[in-house]
Amino acid sequence: MQVNRTVYRDDHEQFRTTVRRFLERECVPHMNDWHKAGCVPRELWLKAGQEGLLCPTLPEEYGGGGGDYGHAAVLTEEMGRLGITGVGFGLHSDIIAPYLNRLGTDEQKAKWLPRCATGETILAIAMTEPGTGSDLKNIRTTAVRDGDEYVINGSKTFISNGLNCDLVIVVAKTDPTKTGSKAMSLILVETDRPGFRRGRKLDKVGQHAADTAELFFDDVRVPASNILGGEGKGMYALMEELPQERFSIALGAASVFEACLQHTIDYVKDRKAFGQTVWDFQNTKFKLADLKAECVAVRIMIDHYLAEHMRRKITLEEAAIAKLYATEKLGAALDTMVQLHGGYGYMLEYPVARAFVDMRVNRIYGGTSEVQRELIARKL
Repeated sequence: MQVNRTVYRDDHEQFRTTVRRFLERECVPHMNDWHKAGCVPRELWLKAGQEGLLCPTLPEEYGGGGGDYGHAAVLTEEMGRLGITGVGFGLHSDIIAPYLNRLGTDEQKAKWLPRCATGETILAIAMTEPGTGSDLKNIRTTAVRDGDEYVINGSKTFISNGLNCDLVIVVAKTDPTKTGSKAMSLILVETDRPGFRRGRKLDKVGQHAADTAELFFDDVRVPASNILGGEGKGMYALMEELPQERFSIALGAASVFEACLQHTIDYVKDRKAFGQTVWDFQNTKFKLADLKAECVAVRIMIDHYLAEHMRRKITLEEAAIAKLYATEKLGAALDTMVQLHGGYGYMLEYPVARAFVDMRVNRIYGGTSEVQRELIARKL
């Protein structure tokens, strides 16, 4: 996009080469099959683990790459550039594993993190419930202490990695005498525990390769040692990691914007209508000029916040700004780009059409755009 990017070091770019080769070899040729199957095969996770693509920011003592967020960002960018969706590496490595690394006991980390880095253990986090959406304080799933165990009852929905996961971080109420955030805790639940079951794979508008599912907990017993970060600390723990989750969504949106804009430019310069290329119409040039300006603005903003986050300085408000701006701009831009493709813009074989359906969720998950506006408004 003719933007001089200075945020990455040489080791980041070397990692990018490894990531790009892996994705082009192991993912791109199979995406259509995975969209139809509704799931990514577990073998892909093991291959990614062998290449060092999972958990790149975890300490080396736990099998991670020992890198910084720049290494995670490279993977997010390359997946966006290549139009790879539904592969839950980012959720696993950049959102859920950090909970374990930051809050886990030495025993918990030693037990789980090395297997997360190899792809043997796939992670999910179960926050959202039917009827709650972004309102996490009103969750109904409970985890009642019974001697040396917690007994978990409830249901969760919209759970990414829900069909493949082996370990779930469950957000549950552990103290019925308290309300709001003080009642909530995070609990590790192994998916082979009696009483745990997976519901249907959810039929989504886009991201068809993502194994998004319902999860049910019927008197699931886990040892008290499976509590993560202490009882009643769940909401505080979630707030600590949400900025990275939201910024990761914004980062991916910027990469998709750039890739789809280039696809559109190439298409209109080749496609002919009424005796000339679509590019030759002044309306096309003006539309693309507007998109280029917006795309560059998104990229400059994202790189600024990326540098901040690599220094661990990004705030909840800044992450909200990044997610709101990048995802809203991308959504509007994709609508324009589909229109410039004409009828072919409605065909999923074209990257712009696929992005049109796959990226719509960016303005919903990780906190809706309305939630981001509320967070930003509090600081005005």
